[in-house]
Amino acid sequence: MSNSVLLAIDGSPGGERALSYAMERAKLGGAKLIVAYVIEWSQYSFNTPEENAERHKRREQEISRATDTIVQPAADKLNAAGIDCETIVTHGPPAETIIRLAEKHGVAQIVIGRRGQSGIKALLFGSVAGNLIQTSPVPVVVVP
Repeated sequence: MSNSVLLAIDGSPGGERALSYAMERAKLGGAKLIVAYVIEWSQYSFNTPEENAERHKRREQEISRATDTIVQPAADKLNAAGIDCETIVTHGPPAETIIRLAEKHGVAQIVIGRRGQSGIKALLFGSVAGNLIQTSPVPVVVVP
């Protein structure tokens, strides 16, 4: 079994707690961390060629912003602690994309922070963590 962990972060306080948890576990077990940030995006929209060009430009800006403000600071923190890590920023449906990344990288588990989502949105759509728990092929650790 692989000694790598997929850490899904989102810039929230829950994501920061998940980073701390994963960092401590990686130190103990020598695991490699794959730090992933998924920008929610649906492929199911119908646009003109001009709208598609603008959408592509926005996607590239989102990736750059997420890398600079969320993912790279996490990687810097891990590297400073001597933890091997790789970073990924991508678009897609969050739970499905995280599972696809976990399978692609053959990770032993997924670590994600709980955002404490409540209300009608959580009731109707569920949370990313909840979806991962139900559908992931590897264990999922949800950090409170």
